[in-house]
Amino acid sequence: MVSVSLSNVSLDIPIYDVGASSLRKMVLSKTVGGRFAEAGNHINVHALKKVSFEAKDGDRIALVGTNGSGKSTLLRVMSHVYTATSGTVSINGQVSPMFDATLGMTMDATGYENIRICGRLWGLSSSQIEGSIEDIVNFTELGDYLDVPVRTYSTGMMLRLAFAIATVRDPEILLLDETIGVGDAAFFEKAFSRLKGVIARSRIIFVASHADGILRLLCNKAIWLHQGELVEFGDIDAVLKSYRGVVPEEETEAAVNSAARAASIIS
Repeated sequence: MVSVSLSNVSLDIPIYDVGASSLRKMVLSKTVGGRFAEAGNHINVHALKKVSFEAKDGDRIALVGTNGSGKSTLLRVMSHVYTATSGTVSINGQVSPMFDATLGMTMDATGYENIRICGRLWGLSSSQIEGSIEDIVNFTELGDYLDVPVRTYSTGMMLRLAFAIATVRDPEILLLDETIGVGDAAFFEKAFSRLKGVIARSRIIFVASHADGILRLLCNKAIWLHQGELVEFGDIDAVLKSYRGVVPEEETEAAVNSAARAASIIS
């Protein structure tokens, strides 16, 4: 049975060479990204503090909180990028992070070559990669550009290719960090529809985002983090209501449009 369990997980990140007194005072006065404390010749950032929760098969969990609350740090602890300072992280299943879709792309390699290179980095077998090439070609609509080095691509073209490769996977535990709502309207619709397929194939997902509308469409539970501490974990509507009672949502035009487009795709 696929599951994720964290028990009293804390993470301290040491910052060395903070020598200037003015810089030290500035850093010690901040609370962004967790709490700070002096420890000899360095400063410790308390990025996570005694975080505990359990996720089971079928859970779709949103991570909410202000910038620096620990959302990305928590995802990186679950993906073993960071090792917890204390506590226990128990994961049953294969973790598939999606933090930067362009990770591993080789600028002097062609589009086709990058499909094979990045596919292997994402953990796909050679047969899975070859079997996915037609799907990737159709999604990207890059045509003959796939035969030339990606350094000749625009940012949008590179994003299309990277996203297409990254979403070929059939993950058990999918970790998404602010990867939703990028690109123009046409790309958003294609990307969101494709992302729905990956989520449907996943057993457990964690999504960090500031777009409440999208989180409600994708998730059934939520974790609220504040300065590295877990404030509330439960039904997504209940958690978002508590969170937005403290931190009102910024109703930016981009956020509203992204949520509306997502709603139209799902409905």
